Amino acid sequence: MQFRNLGATALTLSAVLTGPSLCHAQATAAQAAADQVYEHGYVYTVDSHDSVQQALAIRAGRIVYVGGDVGLATFVGPKTTVVDLHGRMLMPGLVDGHAHPLQGGSSLLKCNLNYEQLQVERMQARIQSCLDQTQAREPDGWLEVVNWFQEGMLPAGTVTNRALLDALKTKRPIFVMSSFGHTALVNSRGLQVAGVTAKTPDPLGGKVGHDAAGDPSGILEDAAQEAVAKQIPMPTPADNVKAATAALVALRKQGVTTFLDAMAEPAALEAFATAQRQDLLTARAHFALLITPPQGRDPQQAVASIKSLAQRYDKGEIGPAPKMTVRNVKLFLDGVITAPASTGAMLAPYLSLQGTPAHWAPSSSRGPDVYFPAPILGALLIEVAGAGLEPHMHADGDRAVREGLDGMAVLRRQFPDRDIRAAIAHDEIVDPADFPRFKQLNVIPVLSFQWEKQAPDTMEGAREYLGPERFKYIEPAGFLAAAGARIAFGSDWPVDPLNEWFALKVAVTRTNAPQPDHQYAGRLSEDKGLSRNEALRAITLNASYELHQDLATGSLEVGKLADLIVLDRNFFDIPAEQIADIEVLQTVVGGNVVYQSAKLAKP
Repeated sequence: MQFRNLGATALTLSAVLTGPSLCHAQATAAQAAADQVYEHGYVYTVDSHDSVQQALAIRAGRIVYVGGDVGLATFVGPKTTVVDLHGRMLMPGLVDGHAHPLQGGSSLLKCNLNYEQLQVERMQARIQSCLDQTQAREPDGWLEVVNWFQEGMLPAGTVTNRALLDALKTKRPIFVMSSFGHTALVNSRGLQVAGVTAKTPDPLGGKVGHDAAGDPSGILEDAAQEAVAKQIPMPTPADNVKAATAALVALRKQGVTTFLDAMAEPAALEAFATAQRQDLLTARAHFALLITPPQGRDPQQAVASIKSLAQRYDKGEIGPAPKMTVRNVKLFLDGVITAPASTGAMLAPYLSLQGTPAHWAPSSSRGPDVYFPAPILGALLIEVAGAGLEPHMHADGDRAVREGLDGMAVLRRQFPDRDIRAAIAHDEIVDPADFPRFKQLNVIPVLSFQWEKQAPDTMEGAREYLGPERFKYIEPAGFLAAAGARIAFGSDWPVDPLNEWFALKVAVTRTNAPQPDHQYAGRLSEDKGLSRNEALRAITLNASYELHQDLATGSLEVGKLADLIVLDRNFFDIPAEQIADIEVLQTVVGGNVVYQSAKLAKP
């Protein structure tokens, strides 16, 4: 790829033009000249025809030309930067419709188990190393450990409890968060500090694990974590800005130009607001503010609190410079479908090993009740929409998905003509009867494509517990697409590593990384997956639609904001398994280059 400036061409032109002719030519050039143009490329537009062009021009942060190389000439002036793509692919910037960037940035700075499959001894060694490196915090400083792949513990079926942590050489309280974010493991000292005992009741929307003697096991699900979490000193504002900055660096390297923080708290809002004031905000930042199940019992008060924060931090209409948008509300309807948590709300019971000889049969558990019962959810969604906000619901199990859709049916009847971009995230198990309802109710399934593969969580953690009839529909991206749903993508980072291109590869192939452990080498379930065009549309235009930003971003069309990326290879021309190896060479937001690889100049 080559860059050049056309000052020499302008000088040559001035040598042959004089007087009025020169003035007219300069005025015309000044009017038409672009700030930057790209030529000789594979420009994938994601427009209504999925058209491919050769060239693109940017002026004042917006796209002023998309077409062939020949038509580009009138947009090139003396100060125009010309980028020769040498056939490389240029496409819209990625829009991540469900992530947790402050936590993601923070995880890069904490004791990190890196989502690895670990034996108990190896997990203990990793945490002990973190303790040894921070001995100055003995005996009372909390150790926070992140990205524990609970479902991938080795050997398969390993059950963990507080004894795993109690064996470590420390007196400190320890809090280990699973990568899914719904389960925590706490040592005995941590439970003691938090006052969690055998008599501690399950909170609304959570569960305290107990051992055979009835004592707390150290496993805390969802809202049960709050008793411990509130004992851990809050990060300072400076810590949060460091985490936000680290997240923005990681996002722009992946080509992400817009994201939704899918569970934002005031600390995240302030951290990214500080980043914006310091000109460090390099992506369009949307925020969904959390309403907890207890808060949802008083919809008016809950929404009033959200509205107050939104008015404080929302920066108004979208323009070339990235800014903050606070117009979404986050609601958890359940937990996760995978064992050992099994906190996804299901229509039929989970299966369990029963009898002699042991066999898989329906258990007594369908998971928890949906965290917002139907009457409360309907009233809350109406209150949210009435305040001009949009709901973003977490639903993993098919019962949670159904009740989320039922709530949206109530909302659509109340506001039949309102353009409300409601989303249900994850949708790991959806009853086939509900596939067409996403289109009928204009509800956007926001899917994390990287889960659509054989792995410990989908195989050991779900296959037997769901049974074959439900398992064939697990991670139903292809089924939902066939039913007309407008699918958007959300990485859910840091539930998984931030790797948008691996996620896109999985969306197309439904397979794990090449040459994984042999039991995870095949395609997942009977779902056919997405086409390459569908996958890219989900992470660009559809996710922009989810965030009410589709008129400004998500496709490369004249008048839209110049949010785009340059790739090192063509997404459509390489074997599907190699999609995961794609590297972003340049990320542009509103016409400004926010990331550029050292490889950019090499054609």
